[in-house]
Amino acid sequence: MEQRHLGRTGLRVSRIGLGTLTWGRDTDEHDAADQLKTFWDAGGTLVDTADVYGGGEAEYLLGRLLDNLVPRQDLVVATKAGSVPDPYRRFDGSRGHLLAALDASLRRLGTDYVDLWQIHAFDPVTPLDETLQALDLAVSSGRARYAGVSNFSGWQLAKAATWQLAAPGLRTRLACTQMEYSLLQRGVEREVLPAALDLGVGLLPSSPLGRGVLTGKYRTGTPSDSRGASEQLAPFVEPYLDEAAGRIVDAVATAADGLATTPLQVALAWVRDRPGVVAPVVGARNARQLTEALSVEALSLPDEICQALDDVSAPVHRYPDQDWSTL
Repeated sequence: MEQRHLGRTGLRVSRIGLGTLTWGRDTDEHDAADQLKTFWDAGGTLVDTADVYGGGEAEYLLGRLLDNLVPRQDLVVATKAGSVPDPYRRFDGSRGHLLAALDASLRRLGTDYVDLWQIHAFDPVTPLDETLQALDLAVSSGRARYAGVSNFSGWQLAKAATWQLAAPGLRTRLACTQMEYSLLQRGVEREVLPAALDLGVGLLPSSPLGRGVLTGKYRTGTPSDSRGASEQLAPFVEPYLDEAAGRIVDAVATAADGLATTPLQVALAWVRDRPGVVAPVVGARNARQLTEALSVEALSLPDEICQALDDVSAPVHRYPDQDWSTL
């Protein structure tokens, strides 16, 4: 699998990442092992998790598979901290919480360091410099090799990345930002992606298949074994089952028919090759689904197909999202 630099750093990662959102909850150890082995055999290196996935079980599960199944040094292990199970405070970006969460993640993963540590979301009640200092301490102590953020808006990303760049050698530059990005969710193109491109921050798209909807599986109903049929994940899928999304899914299916491939591969190839994108993070239910996603390595979409998909899914840009003189 092709390797790409993560932002403006020396770290290289596979251009498809493996997500573990459902590990330890809907994905058991056997299926997780099959996925990890399939991913590694295909040349994949970037494995993304978080301290809250499965209430910590995803990290435990990944930790048990490291070394026993895949050599630790062959993987770029990424995790996140900052989300908390508190209805009154969803995110805690305080230095104390973040560093304690990192130590707990390392114990669950059974490793001395993570290759990439990410702040899961912006905390509006903690000073940003305090949050970012946790990244600096994690890297300077060797517990994390690189640092990034996740779910930061455009101004939040620009402020954080600029703060880190203001003291080179003392502060850790942000390597990446992880955001939802797909043909069904192109909101990052308004502010986040322009900021990331300007500041040398790589983009790791989450939900690159539109929460599974871009595979076309929901065109004739909701499969009983899908996330849309899951009591826990149905609200996550439902926003992308409207009429507007249906037109985009139909366009993807038409493109797939013309290219003799699948809607999944078309949708994934489109986001993988967008400017600024480093590696879409794919979450699969089993190794068979993951194998289909990994087969996109051989696919490059023709320019005409890319343009048609751009047109049918184009977000509305109004002042001041883009250069005002073009609006």
